[in-house]
Amino acid sequence: MFTRFDRYIIIRLFSITLFVLAALVFVFIIIDFSENSDSFTDRGASLAEIWGKYYLNYIPEMVRLVTPVAVFIACLLLTGQMSERLEIIALKAAGISLYRLLVPYLLFATMVAGGLSYLDGYVVPESNSIRFEFEREYINKRSDRIDRNRIYRQESPDRLLRVNYFDSRESIAYRIALYSFQEGKLVEKVEASRMTYLPEEEVWEFINVQHRAFNPLGYDLEQLPSKKMSLNLLPRDIGRSTSDVYQLTYPEIRNYIESIERSGAGGINVPKVQFYGKLFYPFSVIVVTLIGVCLASVRRRGGRGVHVAAGLAISFIYLVTMKMAEPFGYSGTIDPFWAALIPHLIFFFAGIVLLFNTRK
Repeated sequence: MFTRFDRYIIIRLFSITLFVLAALVFVFIIIDFSENSDSFTDRGASLAEIWGKYYLNYIPEMVRLVTPVAVFIACLLLTGQMSERLEIIALKAAGISLYRLLVPYLLFATMVAGGLSYLDGYVVPESNSIRFEFEREYINKRSDRIDRNRIYRQESPDRLLRVNYFDSRESIAYRIALYSFQEGKLVEKVEASRMTYLPEEEVWEFINVQHRAFNPLGYDLEQLPSKKMSLNLLPRDIGRSTSDVYQLTYPEIRNYIESIERSGAGGINVPKVQFYGKLFYPFSVIVVTLIGVCLASVRRRGGRGVHVAAGLAISFIYLVTMKMAEPFGYSGTIDPFWAALIPHLIFFFAGIVLLFNTRK
């Protein structure tokens, strides 16, 4: 039964989380601006572009990153405050166990996790695309490109595409060769100096084309100034980067991974780990809520300062554990699914153990 006390817990958690979230985002922006201000001025970015195009589109990603930390600190502060005021002891004396006390906390965490999942799946990708484009133009960062030159893609079971160099910013590929096979024999070869993707028509335009059709006597050569062709490949399938997944919605990521697998490109584990990481990340809100309530429900010396310090320390360890598991998924040592899930399971079981060992 949902009581007035449950509403009080949820409202208090919501208000504290918003305050902590705003404070963390503000600090995040100040630190980032101090680090990149020289790059902004050196490359001629205006204040309107910096704040309206970059930071405005950076805020959704910041919110995504720090929401679990904000919820964790909110749980520690609220529960610690209730513990200091002996409210938890009074609740236990009234017959309300720690398990029942957890109900509004977990309800709040579930709602936040659902909102975070939607934010990460459908809002953040669009803002990230704008932000990454701004970073490429105004911030001198190391390239995150995976494929640069000598790129091979299996466009279909019977067609193979070779690209000498791909310019991802302009969606232009240079020195192209498209091979078509039939029953294991080469039947057609299309070469071009470059090809450009036309998003309006969803086709590729080949420039300076040499089309060879092979037959038992040799081949027939046709030279064309340009030729439009529909390929089962998008620009992101040819010139991949480590940030691709963070610019796509959940359905688009699935299509992206399927396209990479179909094309025969290597490094498929990287986007898989990133995708599963995005899916499981909201679950961390529930995990840290469970841990936070158990830690703060027992009175400790030091008050709120100890709770905040503990929250930041555990959040840091949680994040480090997730980052440590990712390389094992990238290399295939651990299945990408488990590489993304195991850190959350470790802390979830730690929370369960902590719950069973906390005075009820």
